Amino acid sequence: MIKDNTPSLFVNSPVRRSLQRLVQNETLWTAPIIAILFASLIRWIVALNPYSGYNAPPMFGDYEAQRHWMEITTHLPTSKWYRYDLQWWGLDYPPLTAFHSWLCGIIGSKIDASWFALDTSRGIETESSKLFMRSTVFVSEALIYMPAVLVFCQIVYGSNGYLKKHMAAVLILMQPALIMIDHAHFQFNSVMLGFALWAINCFMTKHFVLGSIFFCMSLGFKQMALYYAPVVFAFLLGRCFTEKNGIVLFVKLGVSVIVTFGLLFSPWLGSLDDIKQVFTRIFPVARGLYEDKVANVWCAVNVVIKLRQIMTVESTVQLSLLATLAVVIPVGIHLGLAPSRRRFLYAMINSSLGFFLFSFQVHEKSILLPLMPVTLLVLEEPIATTMFMNVAMFSMFPLLKREGLVLPYFITSIMWNWLVGGYGPTTCLATRLGTLGVHLMFIIWHVAEEFIEAPANLPDIYTVLNVLISCGLFTLLFGYYIYRQFTVTPFIHASNSPKAKTQ
Repeated sequence: MIKDNTPSLFVNSPVRRSLQRLVQNETLWTAPIIAILFASLIRWIVALNPYSGYNAPPMFGDYEAQRHWMEITTHLPTSKWYRYDLQWWGLDYPPLTAFHSWLCGIIGSKIDASWFALDTSRGIETESSKLFMRSTVFVSEALIYMPAVLVFCQIVYGSNGYLKKHMAAVLILMQPALIMIDHAHFQFNSVMLGFALWAINCFMTKHFVLGSIFFCMSLGFKQMALYYAPVVFAFLLGRCFTEKNGIVLFVKLGVSVIVTFGLLFSPWLGSLDDIKQVFTRIFPVARGLYEDKVANVWCAVNVVIKLRQIMTVESTVQLSLLATLAVVIPVGIHLGLAPSRRRFLYAMINSSLGFFLFSFQVHEKSILLPLMPVTLLVLEEPIATTMFMNVAMFSMFPLLKREGLVLPYFITSIMWNWLVGGYGPTTCLATRLGTLGVHLMFIIWHVAEEFIEAPANLPDIYTVLNVLISCGLFTLLFGYYIYRQFTVTPFIHASNSPKAKTQ
């Protein structure tokens, strides 16, 4: 008989009930297959909706940016990848994104060369090209992110009963925010997050060098993975002091990082001007503190104090850097002094959320970075995870609405809450009242935004309110996760052995 030791808060979860039926029918071995097929089906359904820039000339949006990068990388030498016609979606992600675009472009050009014809393919939106583009996101996620999720669940919950392992896998794979941004809005965040998750898996199994290579690949795909960098550095440095042959490990880590980045940037290392251009494109300081209304501290403060008007770009860079370091450094120090693997996950949340709230050039989609480790702890922190997920989705609504994604926004959000089983039969009155109040606020905002026209002198009032509400809730959740990091205990499944208590 298989032991059912899932947390009591999930007693009403449809996922738990479905897994119990598989146990009764002695077909639990099919659970990973069903989880992947179900997650894949939802992704393809979401992909039937519009995307960023759908039928919206002249620039067409993020979809065209990704397609255009496939176009230029397949037709131009590497020396021109970060220089070619920068006014038309110039490449502004690290080299691994460029190599990924090159591979996708090569494959797509073999099928239909017109999809990526240099210059003449701009804005192409044929049904066949859209099917291929959607497929690149799906296949990339299936090869990198989905296996990483299954391995993580095996590592953390494999010794704690099959039900818990499979439940965690389903809930992580069904995270609505990642589905909406990658498969509706159109991006490849799952690749960056997948490499980061493979790094986590390696760190948890003490394959530190391999994990450092995976994390460098995450950074090499999207620079936003820097949100995790302080705690990864602190964790690995701390391990160099706690592991046997720590000096050897330190040298191996240093060599692996240098070699990995050297290989990724090798096409541009021969010219100082080329490498400078690559970094200028990757870190666009000249754009200012932020480009749009985002649920972070600077946008919220700007409602009262017009930072854009009273501060120079250089001053805002310094301000955001100091504020970010002030919240992230204590998180890293605490982890480095006691680098347990569970504390590492909380530190990843706190570092990435600190960057989201305080750093320079934050985008709405950057909330996916703290969401990944938050979701990994869904069975450990069901109430906080569900709240964080709902706030994150709410914060992205203005972006998704602009792209005609209101219906999938509501469906995927409701589906997540249904799969989790809501907030469970919580006994804490304050928790029940707090969650009820937050969701009533969301409902009131949505109803007002849909049916009450904004005043002519305040056309962005609803977006500003969304920013203030979301930022306030993210700040409260940040405080909660900071508290949890400093009071964390070993994973629930850990044994009573001294070794397990250090995990």
